[in-house]
Amino acid sequence: MQLDDLRRELSEIDRQLLELAARRRRLAQAVGLAKEASGLEIRDFAQEKEVLERARATARSLDLSADLAEDLMRRLIAESLSAQERQRLVARAGGSDRRALVIGGGGRMGAWFNRFLISQEFTVETADPAGPTEGLANFEDWRDSALDHDLIVVATPLGVTAEILAELAERRPPGLVFDIGSLKTPLRESLGKLRDAGVRVASIHPMFGPDTELLSGRHVILVDVGAPGAVEEVESLFASTMAERVRMELDEHDRVVAFVLGLSHALNIAFFSALVESGEEVPRLSAVSSTTFEAQLAVAERVASDNPHLYFEIQHLNEFGREPLDALERAVQTLQGVVEKGDEAAFARMMERGRDYLSGRRAGAPRADLDHN
Repeated sequence: MQLDDLRRELSEIDRQLLELAARRRRLAQAVGLAKEASGLEIRDFAQEKEVLERARATARSLDLSADLAEDLMRRLIAESLSAQERQRLVARAGGSDRRALVIGGGGRMGAWFNRFLISQEFTVETADPAGPTEGLANFEDWRDSALDHDLIVVATPLGVTAEILAELAERRPPGLVFDIGSLKTPLRESLGKLRDAGVRVASIHPMFGPDTELLSGRHVILVDVGAPGAVEEVESLFASTMAERVRMELDEHDRVVAFVLGLSHALNIAFFSALVESGEEVPRLSAVSSTTFEAQLAVAERVASDNPHLYFEIQHLNEFGREPLDALERAVQTLQGVVEKGDEAAFARMMERGRDYLSGRRAGAPRADLDHN
């Protein structure tokens, strides 16, 4: 066969693969409807394990890479679960005939909440000076709204959020209000004003980015600020999803976030800053890199590409933020001292302590990269 003929045959196989993927998705949606009718959860980890093991075995019998087969099936499973989750949101829509206002709806997380609420059949309006989102009514200034919505989401930068919440307390909207701020202590006073004004207010922190489609394995932190029934009402918005809902006190939230976000961000910023200062070019390093380096580089690249102003807020405005940075500094100094002294036993103890600590992670937790966000 000539090269062009071979390429045409490959193109036809690619088309067939995509057709099969689409057919699999349609079958997965039918499975989702059957689960809904039977009252079953969307995600079945035992079934996923069986599918992945079967894929690896089949791949080996076909002289294909078992890892390739598993990665492909994980992507297909993620696509199927995402379709089932959206299907269930619509089936259990709690927003029929209800209106929502997303202040900051033109931003990336604001846009995520636009889509999320629309999927639950809310009529969504936005308030964003950047201009309207296609298909949605927009107020350039949220103050121009009558604020008579059933739900108001404040999805703005942290400093602005505190001001908006305080002004909302003066307007006393009748609907449910919640913010999505990455920190809560800077919002304490404004949230308290809303509560004291008799507004149904709560605070949440979606622990995922705006590109997230599948909520399985993702966390939504819910903070009760003392308004009766408000946090339960917010939680009900996520009841039809596979998101794990976690309740926290306001101060507890910021201390945990100092490590979960602050420390991980700082570590990666330090990693790529050290590479920048080294003078080595990334292509040169990648040409001889290890698996560990490539994995760390991939995470650091995502951090470097994210919103620097949001990351600065998470570091600077968290009253608990210094603690993990101090711990990181001490750890680097300890490591440096151990290496300089040639103390192999101390180095091994550091590794062993880390191994013991990390072994406490939840057994059988779903892979966080399943939806590749």
